[in-house]
Amino acid sequence: MNKIEKSWYKPVGLINILLLPLSALFWLISGCRRVLFRLGIKSSYKASVPVMIVGNIGIGGNGKTPFVLWLVPYLQSLGLKVAVISRGYGAKPPHTPYQVSNESTALQAGDEPLLIYKRLGCDVVIGADRQASIEYLIENNEPDIIVSDDGLQHYQLDRDIEVCIVDNERRFGNGFLLPAGPLRELPKRLKTVDLTVFNGSIKEDGYSLNTTGIFSVKTGLPVSGFTPKGIAVSAIGNPARFEKSLKANGVNIIQSRHFADHHMFTEQDFGTVSKNNLFMTEKDAVKCQSFAKDNWYFLRVDAVPSEGLITKLHNLLDKKGIITHGV
Repeated sequence: MNKIEKSWYKPVGLINILLLPLSALFWLISGCRRVLFRLGIKSSYKASVPVMIVGNIGIGGNGKTPFVLWLVPYLQSLGLKVAVISRGYGAKPPHTPYQVSNESTALQAGDEPLLIYKRLGCDVVIGADRQASIEYLIENNEPDIIVSDDGLQHYQLDRDIEVCIVDNERRFGNGFLLPAGPLRELPKRLKTVDLTVFNGSIKEDGYSLNTTGIFSVKTGLPVSGFTPKGIAVSAIGNPARFEKSLKANGVNIIQSRHFADHHMFTEQDFGTVSKNNLFMTEKDAVKCQSFAKDNWYFLRVDAVPSEGLITKLHNLLDKKGIITHGV
């Protein structure tokens, strides 16, 4: 995190106050844009299949991807053929829409879309034009439902269900909009979404992130017998949570190296530190597999939703007519 980002989660200081005029401008522009869509002056695209958006009102590190990794298999267990669309932040695909495949690299697909594809094997398509991605999927893959990984503020896309993920620990930071704070929309937006889900809560509206093992970055296989001591490397929105999980799993962190969220790693980023044991997230591991050393590891975590959350989601799918009653 840079100084501005760190200030979002501290008591309001001079840096936040100085940025408030820019936040006011951000609020004015984004508010006018929402009104234009609400009044129908700007039109939204309505897909011929249900679209579920999983997003957030803040930026970075809310735990959205682990929830998607749980959500897709859950929807599949209800008999639905599920596809995922993503903007593919930082990706450089040869064309768009671009369908992620076994041959895709992190540079082509982006870290999160590639992780989703590798873990789940479902149809994943990336591209800034979400309408084009959806039409490509409908024509070529015939899904029953499309999950949009992020895009809560992408009002050009009509949606059947909105799910907003909130970090239960950091919540809304100082409560300010960008750039004085971490928010893209104010907390009152949660009153209009279909489901608010709290990452790190064991209550009926939340899920916990449970560690499911240490894996080799090079092979993708679980490992044991390694020395639990080394350097934590991360390019995520909330590295503190990752490092806390490492420590909880007995890893002695001798040094931490933080990169910008979604940073596209190269071998040169590691230099001499690669001689040490390295520990990273699964999202970062997919970007490093091609040049990883034998002593590079990633911590795998999985979302475990409360029974209450599962019931809420099931009832919502039923109410929207996406599943038949009693499925």
